[in-house]
Amino acid sequence: MADDLKNGDLRNDETWRNKLTPEAFKVCRQKGTERAFTGALLDEKRQGTYRCACCNEPLFASDKKFDSGSGWPSFFEKIAEASVSEKSDVSHGMVRTEVVCAKCQSHLGHVFPDGPAPTGLRYCINSLSLTFTPK
Repeated sequence: MADDLKNGDLRNDETWRNKLTPEAFKVCRQKGTERAFTGALLDEKRQGTYRCACCNEPLFASDKKFDSGSGWPSFFEKIAEASVSEKSDVSHGMVRTEVVCAKCQSHLGHVFPDGPAPTGLRYCINSLSLTFTPK
């Protein structure tokens, strides 16, 4: 998938449906959320890289992951400034900051200003929007 995704090629829903599981499509392409404490990567403790499930772009490093108690994998820093983009999200009667893969615009989750030092940020990310590559 990553090799055939051209820069800026966001694909159409039918193509994404053929590439992703129904659950991953709902989260990544329709801005869904997996239930808390159910994600496959929540308790991942190995060293490695968390990548976009849609385009395989590196997004987060394992040494920036922490247990926030929120029920989703949480990171206090993205792997590179240009890897993750932010968008205003006013859905569900709340004002939040959505985070998406900068390469393919896949929905990842949200970022909150209640994380640990040194950034004070908590990137709260759906496991279904990630893959993990161990070192």
